[in-house]
Amino acid sequence: MLGAIEGKRRRGRQRMRWLDGVPEAPFANITGALDNHGLCQCSVYLPDTSFPAQKVERLEILAQTLTVKFDQELSKVSQYTKAIELYEEKILNLTFKIETMEKTSLSYTELDFQLLKLEISEMEKLVTQLKSTLTGSNVVVDQLYKEIKSLSLTVTELESLDKNNVLAIRRQVVSLQNKLKECERDRKQTSSSTPHFPPGSCGHGGIQNISQPYVIQLNWRGFAYKYGAWGRDYSPLTPEKDLFWVAPLNTDGRYLEYYRLHSSYDDLLLYKNAKEYRIQYGEGSGTAVYKNYMYFNAHSSRDMSKLDLKTNTVVLRKTLPDAAYNNRFSYAGVSWQDMDFAVDENGLWVIYSTEASTGNIVISRLNETTLEVLDTWQTKQYKPSVSNAFIVCGVLYATRPVNTRKEEIFYTYDTNTGKEGRISIIMDKVMETIQSINYSPGDQKLYVYNNAYLLLYNLVFQPLPLS
Repeated sequence: MLGAIEGKRRRGRQRMRWLDGVPEAPFANITGALDNHGLCQCSVYLPDTSFPAQKVERLEILAQTLTVKFDQELSKVSQYTKAIELYEEKILNLTFKIETMEKTSLSYTELDFQLLKLEISEMEKLVTQLKSTLTGSNVVVDQLYKEIKSLSLTVTELESLDKNNVLAIRRQVVSLQNKLKECERDRKQTSSSTPHFPPGSCGHGGIQNISQPYVIQLNWRGFAYKYGAWGRDYSPLTPEKDLFWVAPLNTDGRYLEYYRLHSSYDDLLLYKNAKEYRIQYGEGSGTAVYKNYMYFNAHSSRDMSKLDLKTNTVVLRKTLPDAAYNNRFSYAGVSWQDMDFAVDENGLWVIYSTEASTGNIVISRLNETTLEVLDTWQTKQYKPSVSNAFIVCGVLYATRPVNTRKEEIFYTYDTNTGKEGRISIIMDKVMETIQSINYSPGDQKLYVYNNAYLLLYNLVFQPLPLS
């Protein structure tokens, strides 16, 4: 027994010595002794035996508080994320709307702008509130705010542009579309209720009515070129042949210098495959084309010019006897149209005045090859009192303005009988002044040049009276 205790003591001493060899011992002041029973007893004095319970409690409370705050902030971040996603979606929708407006500027109104601005204003308020709830800088929210500001500026810029142009153009386009619908209805009613007369035929009793105008396009040189003429070439041998010509005068409203040819109606509509030529010089809007030749008044003279469209060369120039010129007896509201060439089923004509006729209309039928006058008719209608004229099947029809949007075909002269007549057929127009009217026997349409716009009308003929 004593040997066992001694061994324990030795082991205890060895352990203690080992512990004594550690630089920072966890305890000190160690004493040991044998009791009455021979057992070794040791006393150890710890330097501080108190546990920091209060500190642990405070730590737990702090941890709980931080956990609650973290959960609150995490919830806010989740809300902000959802809000930002919502704003981004709204911005994308607004961006799409604005891009659509920029691409198709005719599809929106003042109300559209007000709605857009209201949406952007609401978004701006929400993002401002979002920014105020965030401490410090948030790059995402700042970027969102900048994008909304940019959208607002873009809409304001578009609205400013619209005040100058777009809404006015939109209203005009809507008006023209309505007229086109009326024209289509008129065409359907006309085609179902009136007899058909083949192109080139004169087996009818003259013009009974006229359709609404088809607005084809603005002339290729632009709105500033208000004077001019246009039409379709006619040849009795090939009446189905398509050759459309457009001849705007220069901005002075006097000189004919450039013209274009189109070999199809589609090319004309699309301003495509045009052949453009220059001449020196025609005068006035009385141009006509017949059998691939263009006829016009040579400038500052009473001469008639014949231009070969294949070569753009004047092949003949001939004086029209006694014709007034240099704006002596032009049409009302249209200067420099002393000579007005016309084409009908019978051939080439010229409408003019002389000093001997005291300004009344004179009609001469021409030989298109030599420009010799074949026959002449004197009328009692004063030329400067009519706005324009054309010839159908040897009958001259004269027009006059009713107001800024309507014209009236009011006067006729039949060269077949030598009789004058009075009629009243109202034709609508899109602008105030009609510069020229050309009749095409190949399709029985009127080609009208109306303040730079190219208009097209269908004619309705009445049957011959029963004998």
